[in-house]
Amino acid sequence: MSDVTVDMVADAIFELVKETTGKKNLKPLDCVKFAIEKFGDDCDKKMGKAAIRQLVDGGRCTYSYAGGSYLVLPEK
Repeated sequence: MSDVTVDMVADAIFELVKETTGKKNLKPLDCVKFAIEKFGDDCDKKMGKAAIRQLVDGGRCTYSYAGGSYLVLPEK
C-alpha cells in the first residue's frame, strides 16, 4: 500500500497552482498529470481528481472559466 495520501497530492497541486499564478493557466487535467508524474505509481487519475475536489471544496483553489476551465487561486 502506498504512503501517498490525497492530502499530500492536494498540497502538491496547490503549490503548483501558486507557483504558476499569473504565468500560466492550468487545466485540471494538467494538475492531475503533474501529480501522477510527481508521485508515480502511488497516484492515479482518481486520486488527482479527489485532491482537486478537496482544494475547491476547501476554498484553497477555485475554477476560472475563460474558453475552458482552469484551476486558480481564489480572488482576495
